Amino acid sequence: MRRVAIAAAILLALVAGLMAAFISPPGLLSLLDGAAGGGTGSSRPGSALPFGTHGQTLDVWRPSGEAKAKRPVLIFWYGGGWAKGNRRAYAFAARAYAKAGFVVVVPDYRKVPSVRFPAFLEDGAEAVRWTRDHIGEYGGDPERIAIAGHSAGAYTVAMLALDPRWLEAAGVDPGIIKAAVGLSGPYDFYPWSSQRAEEAMKGVADPGMTQPINFARADAPPMLLVTGDKDTTVRPRNALRLEARLKTLGAPVSLLVLPGLNHEGVVMALSRPFRGKAPVLAESVTFINAAFDRKQPAVLRR
Repeated sequence: MRRVAIAAAILLALVAGLMAAFISPPGLLSLLDGAAGGGTGSSRPGSALPFGTHGQTLDVWRPSGEAKAKRPVLIFWYGGGWAKGNRRAYAFAARAYAKAGFVVVVPDYRKVPSVRFPAFLEDGAEAVRWTRDHIGEYGGDPERIAIAGHSAGAYTVAMLALDPRWLEAAGVDPGIIKAAVGLSGPYDFYPWSSQRAEEAMKGVADPGMTQPINFARADAPPMLLVTGDKDTTVRPRNALRLEARLKTLGAPVSLLVLPGLNHEGVVMALSRPFRGKAPVLAESVTFINAAFDRKQPAVLRR
């Protein structure tokens, strides 16, 4: 029996090693999430659906079962330093929000070095336009659309929420966004805080036009900014500074600083295996639903 157990452990280690070699960390987390029960209670009625003008695709997730009314909608953009990532690997995030009652859209977008600013924002705006036009076919309510994202995805969220030119250029009323949640996002990072940021924004004539903080406005949609106090990739000062600017202007904003969490830990907390680490899912769902109900979201400063 002992030999069998040892052999099983070795085999498991080999499988894990092979998976790690061929599957990205978020993709591996999605597999673990599914094995831990994260795959129940949601479905994916749309996979690799085309949108936009550059061959982009997206997935749609929703709660299992029939709904008596249209469900609220959340568009989620993943991170990856503008250079990597794909929608399939973030099934754990999509399932989490779908099980919380949302129809969830997870779009892909063009990456550096094939493109640079503002291509990923243009792709983001086109994903919003697709959602407005088609989400009703999947049981979603186009009158209740919120946006969320992690890291580079949170950058897209902030820019679409604060700078109306991107949605307007896509033929979308910026008022369609009812709430925005940024997880570990870069909002005030010029001079460039990393080589990835410098590569993503290369060639921009006016760097100030790339910074979400410069577009803070009083009539912004309610925003929840979540960061971990151990984040050394996108430092918490990004969220702190944007929150301060929005608050000064009188915009509805909440800040959630999570003790002990690093950059990856914030988004990992959406998954079933790591959900006990921090209330990222619960707090963001509460915030978005409050915005849909047109209630002033509670300030979550921690």
